[in-house]
Amino acid sequence: MKKANLPDVFKSKTLKTYKNKKLNNANFGNFTLNDYQVFLHLVSKIGGVDEFGKYLQPEQLQREHVLTAKEFSSIFEVDIHTCYGILKKAVDKLMKTDIKVEKIEQKEVWRINICSMAKYNKGDGYILIKFTDDIMPYLAQVTKKFVLYNLKEIANFGSLYTTRLYELIQEFKETGWMLKSLDQLRESLAVGNKFKTYNDLKKYTFAHACQEINNNYDMGLRFEELKEGRKVVAVKFFFKQTIVTQVTNQKTGKTTNIYSKPKTQTNTKKKVKQASLSSSPDILEGQLSFMVSKPEVKPMKNILSFILSKFTSSKK
Repeated sequence: MKKANLPDVFKSKTLKTYKNKKLNNANFGNFTLNDYQVFLHLVSKIGGVDEFGKYLQPEQLQREHVLTAKEFSSIFEVDIHTCYGILKKAVDKLMKTDIKVEKIEQKEVWRINICSMAKYNKGDGYILIKFTDDIMPYLAQVTKKFVLYNLKEIANFGSLYTTRLYELIQEFKETGWMLKSLDQLRESLAVGNKFKTYNDLKKYTFAHACQEINNNYDMGLRFEELKEGRKVVAVKFFFKQTIVTQVTNQKTGKTTNIYSKPKTQTNTKKKVKQASLSSSPDILEGQLSFMVSKPEVKPMKNILSFILSKFTSSKK
């Protein structure tokens, strides 16, 4: 379908990120926090509905999108001169990186390129990218099996792992808990060969990510370690549920879901700044350091079958 024949897209006043659940759990390779923020900002430009309020199909969505340094600076509150360098680096990363998506039902692992074209305009301070045809079905808005949140919700996070954990939680926001095996966490957080010991994985990824999320939102996020013998094999996260209320328009009869998410913490920026200033020297660059309370450890028998059954049932 040519650009001229694409339908008009009616967008929300707030930038929203839509992602298929498979893409939400995908491995984003060696993305930095800034790279990933640029990617999410570009994804938020795709969303919208047609004149009748219906979600558009992948082939109806615009592939090319422009992101300016001014826009990025406004959302993520980064100095605009710094944004120029962020966008320039992101162009190279977006072109070189493909996304690894696991197709469990087909017993396949797919590698999908993000962009077919990307350019950086130094004079006017913007990037223009064109998403590939193959990735569009994972970025389309569908009635089921997708994750949605406002882009501003992740703007204050200072860690890629915090952003990724927050996204993973959105998939289970109505249940109040999420169970992930260590292999699933390693894949979704894209740690690769880093953090080979469990203690390092916990310290540098999800433990401080939980604290940073709690510093931003009244979510009560915590986790428990599930063991098989003496070995930790899974982590179960607990958090406040998102309350869903159905409201029916008396004139049209159309029912709409209203989502009440956990409230934003007050003085968030002050808390994050204080946490950053108290960072210990062994925390990786770009990560925030927090005091980590030791979670409760629960040994369990037959934990692998338990994980499989629970993880499967939560997807239904």
